[in-house]
Amino acid sequence: MLRGIDALSCEVEVHISPHGLPQICVVGLPDAAIRESVERVRRAIEASGYEVPRHHVVVNLAPAGTRKEGSVYDLPIAMGVLFAAGTAEPKRAEAPNASGWLIAGELALDGRLRPIRGAVSAALLARANGRGIIVPVENALEASLVPDVRVVGARNLSEVVAFFRGEGSPEVSPWCETRDGETRDGETRDGAQTPTLTSVDFRDIKGQAVAKRAMLIAAAGGHNALLLGPAGCGKTMLVRALAGILPPLHAEEALEVMRIGSCAGLDCTTSMRRGKLNIPRPIRAPHHGASATAIVGGGPSGRPGEITLAHHGVLFLDELPEFRRDVLEALREPLEGGVVSIARASGSIRWPAMTMLVAAMNPTARGDRVAGAGGARAMNDYLGRISGPILDRIDLHVEVRRVSARDLARLKPSSESASMRDQVSRARSLAFARQGTTPNARLSAQVLDRHCALEGRAADLLTSGLDELGLSARAHDKIRRVARTIADLAGESEISAVCVAEAIQYRTLGGR
Repeated sequence: MLRGIDALSCEVEVHISPHGLPQICVVGLPDAAIRESVERVRRAIEASGYEVPRHHVVVNLAPAGTRKEGSVYDLPIAMGVLFAAGTAEPKRAEAPNASGWLIAGELALDGRLRPIRGAVSAALLARANGRGIIVPVENALEASLVPDVRVVGARNLSEVVAFFRGEGSPEVSPWCETRDGETRDGETRDGAQTPTLTSVDFRDIKGQAVAKRAMLIAAAGGHNALLLGPAGCGKTMLVRALAGILPPLHAEEALEVMRIGSCAGLDCTTSMRRGKLNIPRPIRAPHHGASATAIVGGGPSGRPGEITLAHHGVLFLDELPEFRRDVLEALREPLEGGVVSIARASGSIRWPAMTMLVAAMNPTARGDRVAGAGGARAMNDYLGRISGPILDRIDLHVEVRRVSARDLARLKPSSESASMRDQVSRARSLAFARQGTTPNARLSAQVLDRHCALEGRAADLLTSGLDELGLSARAHDKIRRVARTIADLAGESEISAVCVAEAIQYRTLGGR
């Protein structure tokens, strides 16, 4: 049973009685998909060459007070019926004990197994309970990403029955073919190499030195950023290039990303190289017409939103003021706490949301800002669509200026993504040695005071800057986090006044 990204065990109990009508009855708060599974189970058993008990069969899904959803219970119900009827009894001494395995899978009418959601979470549950896990063969690769758990991938119901009889094992190694030879080492399911870099390189962006510097800082510290500039000045291109300098995922982070994608039912493109998961950081770019449920999550089943699907990656909101006000306000708590909590009458679901928010916007609704008081008023009105608390949660406010045609012709290519990625890697290595895997943008108050303490001119500069700009206490901490990242990029252990000055300049949006 999936609750957010966590899997809970459900015990399938089957009782066959010679009294009563010959039917299969499922109890234990099943949803419509599970109630319909009776016919799928019956036809799959018959198509696999086994006999359906001609008695009254009661299937109980325990705990009975928790609602069950989805088709993941098809295979457990079918195996429960076959165990109760004696069809799947062990026929050899080396046959595995059924109590040592978790089973999950959807059945087709001909007995084939179809993939399920949440295979990674189910494998984590199996490991916690000291069991192995049987899943459809399409899910075997992702489930095998969890270390120290035995994963069996089956293609149909007959293979599972034969496994418990001791007549054969359908186990599939994650480095072998999974289905029709589609997945091999270092390749995606369509046979292409797993993409790790974006198609845009920073050297293709002429000018914009300040914006490139801000993207470098954002990638090194995991900071939220807002790009403000006229239409066509390269804001979206900068974000596309940002994806190419982000540091690789740690093993734990990669497993979390895979776990979320698995629970959300995404076709996660994975790559296994030398026994390790190798996937790029997720980049999500929803349209500005998206609802609050689509961005934050929710709905009848509490599905994850875009901010969760961008966990450990980037959530890019282009045309930020065009998003509905309620959508932006719903981002307040996730941006600060890194968690989305969806409350329901039956309980709450928590989705992780440790993501970088990168937003872009034009200065006015017409796309650029005209000179004079009229242009200033239009810009203030357009910025007014974004609440102060949301702007306060964004670390870097970056003004992107239009590059003239003359400059486009004479400017030479600047920093390449490869060199910028090396700088990010070195800065992250310093942070990792100092504070672990937590990026600078997510440092808690206690850790912040320990690693981002300011003294002398740096402390005085921060105090005067806060007073002159009228910034909040949250901005005080965010400036220190950004200054820490700037110092890491410079290879300095102490935060200097120069680092603080650069961090402060990113808090003056549009000259305000």
